Amino acid sequence: MNLNKSSLERVFEHSAYAKRWLSARPQWQEELEREGQRALDPGVIEEILEQAKHFAQEPVVDLEIVARELRLARQRFMLRLIYRDLLDQAPLGEVTQAISQFAERVLAIGIQAISQDMSLTVGRPYAEDRSPMPLMVVGMGKLGGRELNVSSDIDLVFLYEEEGDTQGGSKSISHHEWFTRLGKKLMGLLAEVQAEGFVFRVDMRLRPNGDSGPLVCSLGMLEEYFTVQGREWERYAWIKGRLVYPPEGSDQYPKRVKLLQDIVRPFVYRRYLDFGVIAAIRDLHGQIQAEAEKRSLAHPERAADIKLGRGGIREIEFLAQMFQLVRGGQDPSLRIRPTLDVLQLVVDKQLIQPQDYQALTQAYDYLRRLEHRLQYWEDAQTHHLPNDDLAQERLSRAMNHATVDEFRQTLSAHRDRVATLFANAFVLKPIDSDVDHEVADAPWNPPECYEQLKAAWSTWQGGARYRSLTDGSRRRFIQLISYSCKQIADTDWSLEKKDRVLVRMLNLLESIARRSSYLALLSEYPHITAKLIALISSSSWGTDYLIKHPHLLDDLLTGQGQYSPEEHPEVYWDQLRAEVNLMLDDVLDQGDQGERAMDILRQVHHTETFLTLLAELGIGRSEPLAIEKVSDRLSALADLILSITLQRVWPFVLKKFKLESIEPQFAIIAYGKLGGKELGYASDLDIVFLYDAPPEDQAAPEIYSFFARRLIAWLTTATPAGVLFEIDTRLRPNGVSGLLVTNLESFRRYQLREGDNAAWVWEHQALTRARYCAGDQRIGQHFEEIREAVLAQQRDTPTLKQEIRSMRLKVSEGHPNDTDSFDVKHDSGGMVDIEFVVQYLVLQHSGRYPTLLGNWGNIALLKRAADAGLIANELADQVANAYRLYREYQHRARLDGAEKTRIAPADMTDVLQQARNAVKLLWQDVLET
Repeated sequence: MNLNKSSLERVFEHSAYAKRWLSARPQWQEELEREGQRALDPGVIEEILEQAKHFAQEPVVDLEIVARELRLARQRFMLRLIYRDLLDQAPLGEVTQAISQFAERVLAIGIQAISQDMSLTVGRPYAEDRSPMPLMVVGMGKLGGRELNVSSDIDLVFLYEEEGDTQGGSKSISHHEWFTRLGKKLMGLLAEVQAEGFVFRVDMRLRPNGDSGPLVCSLGMLEEYFTVQGREWERYAWIKGRLVYPPEGSDQYPKRVKLLQDIVRPFVYRRYLDFGVIAAIRDLHGQIQAEAEKRSLAHPERAADIKLGRGGIREIEFLAQMFQLVRGGQDPSLRIRPTLDVLQLVVDKQLIQPQDYQALTQAYDYLRRLEHRLQYWEDAQTHHLPNDDLAQERLSRAMNHATVDEFRQTLSAHRDRVATLFANAFVLKPIDSDVDHEVADAPWNPPECYEQLKAAWSTWQGGARYRSLTDGSRRRFIQLISYSCKQIADTDWSLEKKDRVLVRMLNLLESIARRSSYLALLSEYPHITAKLIALISSSSWGTDYLIKHPHLLDDLLTGQGQYSPEEHPEVYWDQLRAEVNLMLDDVLDQGDQGERAMDILRQVHHTETFLTLLAELGIGRSEPLAIEKVSDRLSALADLILSITLQRVWPFVLKKFKLESIEPQFAIIAYGKLGGKELGYASDLDIVFLYDAPPEDQAAPEIYSFFARRLIAWLTTATPAGVLFEIDTRLRPNGVSGLLVTNLESFRRYQLREGDNAAWVWEHQALTRARYCAGDQRIGQHFEEIREAVLAQQRDTPTLKQEIRSMRLKVSEGHPNDTDSFDVKHDSGGMVDIEFVVQYLVLQHSGRYPTLLGNWGNIALLKRAADAGLIANELADQVANAYRLYREYQHRARLDGAEKTRIAPADMTDVLQQARNAVKLLWQDVLET
């Protein structure tokens, strides 16, 4: 491509800076003609810096020459950048990446040159292990995010590892003094204005204590500062913090970046969902806007600020970083730096709407390109729109608009959309702040009917926990109680129910009162209170679950993601597995021995369980999730947790027994409700552990027993995050007297009764609902083969009936019902009768009817038995409907907090009685004849 007149004219029209340099150095015009079409990738940047690198690597470095060559390289680089951008050859990403990469290379060249120069007189710093100790340079702001603007200064923080004295020079100085000298020289090398201009302006104000603090800090000083003095706005600033020297890919980088991350990560990212930061960001934004307005009053020509003003670049950055600060502690994937990458992740996680994402990214691209065109004019760090008409016309042409009016309208539209989205995210919705501290004065009618609430409120106000709240938390607490009272007053519930729900709400708020972040969440997003009231009014179990795990409040805000487990099960569970593994990698890579990993597994399980509950109650969706779908979802979740836990525990086993990195020949078999995919919210997991090893492998039983015990510990231990599952392994061969883990061949012989140690009929009944759920798939396949062989065996009909009736009697005796209420599960005509009938049909007939061999669930097996002519079709349908009805009753009772599902005579509907009669009739037809 030739640098034709029109191209050069466009560059000259929109950059007086470029016109001056190209006029003064015609050879650079020739360079543009040869090279201007090449993208500014790292290879091109290295070519531009070739002369500077050469002089920086001399044994005796002349820093004046290095400074001159860096400045000339910077001007050549800028001209290439301006040319490509103004001619629409470089997208925004190329521009910001290139200037950021150029800055990093300049820093590296400068540090290496100055270090070499200083080493001749005062030596170098060395660590205790005698390795060279480099200056650690943290790029903050847009340099950290690899999104510098074209005339940006660079925000830096200088750090070093540890104290000591230099070695190898004619004299020795302290590490602190050495790095301070290096830092000062580096700032001068880059920022001093000379005949060839400057390289980068340097801003060091983000270091600990700002301008009043030392120029360089040791890592220990940084950690102490974060612990003692670190402020909320500094958390925001350090989101972008990135180690830019030593350079990534160098031998010195891995150790230093880990040292830095170990200090910065816990300061920036809280382990809990940190909604309290929203107010802090809003306050910071308010301060910045106030400063911008103050400056605009002093300089009216600078009023239109596209960076700090309304709907500007900073508001988009604040929005993105709000999600990072709130959620980054629990979600490592959000700990990234580029603004557009964060927004992409946020929309992928369904935290913002796709149309809002489009609006923000389009506005960001437009405003950043406009920012660059403002700065190209005089290579000045400006963000203010010009006031004179000629400059605005020139700017509109640079942005490829036909007219100034079109430019103004487009800019206003982008800024208006950004400002609206920012306001929606950061402006507190109106909650009456002038509420009386006495709930009795809140606007319900009549107040005297809420005796339970008034009594509970009086007790709460008189307690130490209430008095220990900060003024802000106490104010938020009272506002939320008052707001809830207003919302509930508008329902058509009975006064008794309103009182009961309000007391539950008070109990919930009491449980979170000391966590200001949770009160902040409800205050910042009061529209979720309606969802909270719907939950509290529908499920006492759900309320208690939320009280135990208050971090789940966030799920009332975010709800279900893009994919649902019902419509896209494979995508949903694969995506969840990847997210969980990312979080586990994050903590295990830091040396965690399992404690934090177990917390993560519990938090994920709690979240998915809670989302399932919301779906079942119809909260946040058009219609409730059916009970069968609820159980499918909870069972799939348990399978996932078991699978991930198995994978994560095994490396600890390898380490314990000093084994090579091999895959475990080990599988988990699900029985009972998990096996039948009928899991409930608080169901135990009935599981059996199988392993495969040759007889001569005498170490295998010990290894896999340890593995199983460690698995159980991970699954059952109560951690700060709560409990995961209760595990029952009594269905293994020989029950509690048997081995915890069973060899696959031994399991086969036991189940097929090949020897004296043989399975009982009730164990074969249990096998009808068993399935492989995690671990080695080959073992899973062998288990399925064993299961089918066992179930398909020929059995003596009278003997089998007697065995099953006998076992049914034992179960009944173990669950006596001394009331006149109908126990939906254990009484005659209940769920257990249905399950035993189905198990008999499978054990007696699956040899002749293989369609009964599959683990299809009780309802499907009733239909298959009817299709085979084993039971009447009409009766099969009636009993299948009865089973559905019983499960709904049982499920509803569990949601209401009841341990048993018993129906009083007065509540026995005709439908329920007919269902029970049908079950009794099927039992009679199948097992009593």
